[in-house]
Amino acid sequence: MVEKKTSRYSPEFRERAVRLLEEHRSDYPSISAACREIGGKLGCSGDSLHDWWKQARRDAGAQPGPTTTERARIKALEREVRELRQANEILKKASAYFCPGGARPPVSQMIAFIETYRADYGVEPICHVLPIAPSTFYHQAAIARDPTRASPRARRDGELMEHIRRIWQDNRAVYGARKVWHSLRREGHPVARCTVERLMRQMGLKGVIRGRQVTTTRPDTARPCPDDRVNRQFRAEAPNQLWVSDFTYVQTWNGMVYVAFVVDVFARRIVGWKVSTSMTTQCVLDALEQAIWQRKPAGNTALIHHSDRGSQYLSIRYTERLALADIDASVGTVGDSYDNALAETINGLYKAEVIHRLGPWKSMAQVEWETLRWVDWYNNQRLLAPIGYRPPAEAERAFYADQNKLDIAA
Repeated sequence: MVEKKTSRYSPEFRERAVRLLEEHRSDYPSISAACREIGGKLGCSGDSLHDWWKQARRDAGAQPGPTTTERARIKALEREVRELRQANEILKKASAYFCPGGARPPVSQMIAFIETYRADYGVEPICHVLPIAPSTFYHQAAIARDPTRASPRARRDGELMEHIRRIWQDNRAVYGARKVWHSLRREGHPVARCTVERLMRQMGLKGVIRGRQVTTTRPDTARPCPDDRVNRQFRAEAPNQLWVSDFTYVQTWNGMVYVAFVVDVFARRIVGWKVSTSMTTQCVLDALEQAIWQRKPAGNTALIHHSDRGSQYLSIRYTERLALADIDASVGTVGDSYDNALAETINGLYKAEVIHRLGPWKSMAQVEWETLRWVDWYNNQRLLAPIGYRPPAEAERAFYADQNKLDIAA
């Protein structure tokens, strides 16, 4: 098979051919005849020589039409318009593909996007629009074909990414880098925290962020109020020494829903909770009843119950129930969330990890079910920094195990 060769004439050759045509065209009956004869002697077609001659006359201003410079400029502008239209199409598809992404999508997502649309636009045009080099794509593609070509660090990152994604998904997608890092260490994976932050950033994973708190306390100044026996010292040496209580609200399609919690300060364990459609004493009283029947051992008279000055907690029914269970009441000051900071913290976690992340909410039943699931996960799986990055249930089991060892030793 004979390949077809395309002749390209240099500017000097064209200029010489046009000059010879201008000097000798009078020797021929017509310009066409001159182009055929002179072009044949020079080794080019007569039509090409005629086109060069006409373009030379346009450049000299002797004939109307675009000059060579203008034609080159028009051709460059047309090419630029085509490239911009292609870049605009790529950006439109990328905005839908990466939404919600951020200023720079993860490299893995950009590589997947290039693989999807490389047949339509090519690799280099897409890389020109996206913040990724073509060499990065080809390198990752080679590693995908042969994983042994990856560096030891890349292989280690791949293994860690699988564990990070599993931990993040198993914990309701609320963990940030710090909690994921502690979870990896608990599972026996030695890794630096900065490495976890880097890999989570590459995968587009992040924890929930708490929003602003809304006060629901309605003080009743007409009723007698117990003293503040905690004084913002939310510490306990053992379970069932100090409980804190508070409630928060949730907006649903059917109206407002209120959620009350009772928390044991020792391990931050939720020992009682209640979801209700009314902000009444019965709501917080049901949470207290659950805590009493599940937690309070017989004969314990050292337990303190701390709350804010809400009318529900100062009601006669609530204070009588505390007295009947031999629980001492403690109440903070008016309008100061720091006096009940631990309970406010639990409310903040609940709102950030459940309400704001999974909403909007249709009904109280939906809120109650997700609250049940969250409380179970919180007590048995969630890592808490104040107790050494352990779940509350594990911290309490460790305490009782130590107590049993001391009793045996004694």
